[in-house]
Amino acid sequence: MSSLQSSALARVKPSATIAVTAQARKLKAEGRDVIGLGAGEPDFDTPENIKQAAIDAIHRGETKYTDADGMPELKKAIVAKFARENGLNYDVSQIHVAPGGKPVIFNALVATLNPGDEVIVPAPYWVSYPDMVLLAGGEPVTVVGEEKDGFKLRPEVLEAAITPRTKWLILNSPSNPTGAAYTQAELLALADVLRRHPHVWVLTDDMYEHLVYGDFDYTTIAQVAPDLIDRTLTVNGVSKAYAMTGWRIGYAGGPKALIDLMRKVASQTTSNPTSISQWAAVEALNGTQDFIPERKAAFEKRRDLVVSMLNQATGLTCAVPEGAFYVYPSIAGLIGKTTESGVVIDGDSTFAAELLNAEGVAVVQGEAFGLSPYFRISYATSDAVLEEACTRIQRFAASLR
Repeated sequence: MSSLQSSALARVKPSATIAVTAQARKLKAEGRDVIGLGAGEPDFDTPENIKQAAIDAIHRGETKYTDADGMPELKKAIVAKFARENGLNYDVSQIHVAPGGKPVIFNALVATLNPGDEVIVPAPYWVSYPDMVLLAGGEPVTVVGEEKDGFKLRPEVLEAAITPRTKWLILNSPSNPTGAAYTQAELLALADVLRRHPHVWVLTDDMYEHLVYGDFDYTTIAQVAPDLIDRTLTVNGVSKAYAMTGWRIGYAGGPKALIDLMRKVASQTTSNPTSISQWAAVEALNGTQDFIPERKAAFEKRRDLVVSMLNQATGLTCAVPEGAFYVYPSIAGLIGKTTESGVVIDGDSTFAAELLNAEGVAVVQGEAFGLSPYFRISYATSDAVLEEACTRIQRFAASLR
């Protein structure tokens, strides 16, 4: 009997972050005391004005199909957002809306990749990038941003990775999983490389743009290198800054020819994002932004708490990220040690499994993000929960022999 699974899907792994979150939920349901730090989801609620906009849309009967890649009212709000916050000038014909950031990226890759086309994916990467490239028929080319370089891609490393088959470079700033964010100077250095290779397109995932800390000045690549805008897809969404993960609205601005291709994909796959969610997103982008600084300050406080406590743990070191709500600590100092039950910590997957087993703390292994020996913690939860989780991690690390 032939295999049910397609050869394309056989190349792909399930999402590790979703798997960890599901495992934590399962253990909780079984009565285990589990702290889940796997999900990339703000613990804050969607602001009331946004919820009310959705309720109002329901009462107005805004419950029909919209255009496959988003309704004009939302596209206008996105055009205004890009101009106001990023200095990017798009027409509504250059905007694509989909049911989340993931379909936006997938639509772009499916629309443009041929077998053998390469996509440069800097590691540590969001778990879905390489697998989406594989599903779209391309080949992910992993290049590493070392911890000594702030987990960021160096221009010479990018240069060395580009071949005649390179179609895209994916940039994610601030990054999931490290929280690393590119400065203007770092983006300009990458832009210099890209200018020498006009066949390479840039997909920049800016989903965490509003979550940068201290005096970090956020910019996106088409903003600092406007000459690259004709081959850049600037991806964003309402999930993180507006605490709207479940509403499923992602969007992008890019060249009209690319947006037209992405619309074609959407017309035969998801079709339009939920009409109610689109009206909520209009309010999110056009309405008050007052709550963002307040929530950002809460995240920054949590970041500092987690970094401090992890750096006090035996064998762990944790860099201070510029943004997002993740830390990416190294377990290099624990490799080769043994748990009280006799298990040798031979890598970050074993570390994560044994931490969950011993202390009920669910984290995601660095292997899933393309760079070991690290693990990812999402600090998008309360200070009290984070303090308890970090205490348990300290206790587990100290118990290793």
